[in-house]
Amino acid sequence: MTWLQHIAIDRVPPQPWRNGGGSTRELFTWPGGAAPWQLRISVADITRDGPFSAFDGVDRWFAVLQGAGVQLALPGGPQRLDVHSPPLQFAGEQAPDCRLTDGPTRDLNLMLQRGAGQAAVLAAVPGQAWHDAAPLRALLTTTPVQLQIDDRSAQAVGAWTLALASAAAGQRWSLSTPSGALPAGQRACWLAFTPAPR
Repeated sequence: MTWLQHIAIDRVPPQPWRNGGGSTRELFTWPGGAAPWQLRISVADITRDGPFSAFDGVDRWFAVLQGAGVQLALPGGPQRLDVHSPPLQFAGEQAPDCRLTDGPTRDLNLMLQRGAGQAAVLAAVPGQAWHDAAPLRALLTTTPVQLQIDDRSAQAVGAWTLALASAAAGQRWSLSTPSGALPAGQRACWLAFTPAPR
């Protein structure tokens, strides 16, 4: 059976932002140890309007997990995002101004150093299988689900958990809930990362 690392988001200590507008919980970085990260997966709690920090040479993926949503001021025009919006990819240099739609939000961030490999963040829908050649794959869910990998027994993944596997290339992943759908206002996302050849 594929070994899954379960990271409970609310057990990860938040790191307050210097501007006081929110905090970040760093869930996973690659490579580990003292080396600078090439890939970073985190969850941010945004409590007030303000600009994102600039990350030169970094590609970012952003998805609203909880709350009414945000509006990001990007070069192509403002992007309004909520829990139903597809994950948004943009360059870290853009550092968009962020406006809250109606109160605080909790949001997923995946950051990848440009040239370090390929990454993806996709909406996860119960009953729809996800195939990917990436060796590092993960599910982030805000609600309890069952995760099935290939034809093996389903594994329970708790609410507000990142379930991550580092040897998952080519597997078929799917999730399910008792009702066959995610509860209203809840979200799940697939994440994938393939390191660049060395």
